[in-house]
Amino acid sequence: MGAEQRTTMRANEYQENQEVELMPAPLTNGVEAIDVLAPSLQPSCRDIAAHALIVVRDGVITGEGPTTKGRVHFSRALDADDAAWCARILTAAAVEHQPVSRAEAEALFQISDAATERTDDGRFDDLLAKAIAHHAASASGLAVPPRTVALALDTDIESWAPMKASGVDTEVLEWIASQMRSKRCINHTLMAMVATVVGAALPLAQLPNVFDI
Repeated sequence: MGAEQRTTMRANEYQENQEVELMPAPLTNGVEAIDVLAPSLQPSCRDIAAHALIVVRDGVITGEGPTTKGRVHFSRALDADDAAWCARILTAAAVEHQPVSRAEAEALFQISDAATERTDDGRFDDLLAKAIAHHAASASGLAVPPRTVALALDTDIESWAPMKASGVDTEVLEWIASQMRSKRCINHTLMAMVATVVGAALPLAQLPNVFDI
């Protein structure tokens, strides 16, 4: 083989290698990417779940990050995949039978406040309302069902949240009010659903005054 032929072969091999390196990685569904791109986001406890929700929040704010991979995601927008991420994190096996923690609830409020545009058909608002009710009821000493039941889209909150919570914790009510006060996005679903928990402490008609909305 002549020198010219060897040079041509090396050039061809180099081009092939460059093409392989430049080939884009196959896209995966954003929610499925949790196993591929961010195994650390698989909650082993409620603290890790709260951290994972903060990662979702950051993705909503910037439109970038592990929870936005595989799709076009605009900043300050919340789509169906974002809502699915939150649901998957909150109902992970390690935390399924534990009440929603204050840190998780705060992270959900932050996600809600960060998202000025919604394209999730109301799934996140439904999840937020149920998660806050789950936390509030548990913090008040009331029994709550597993998260996979309580937070499910097809579960009515009235089926597990007490309509009269005579033992509701005043501190929890004040915390909910502080979280909802002066928010850009008013979650009417949350107001109506959480009322089933706090209604015994305060009539629903007075909730707008408490929430300052």
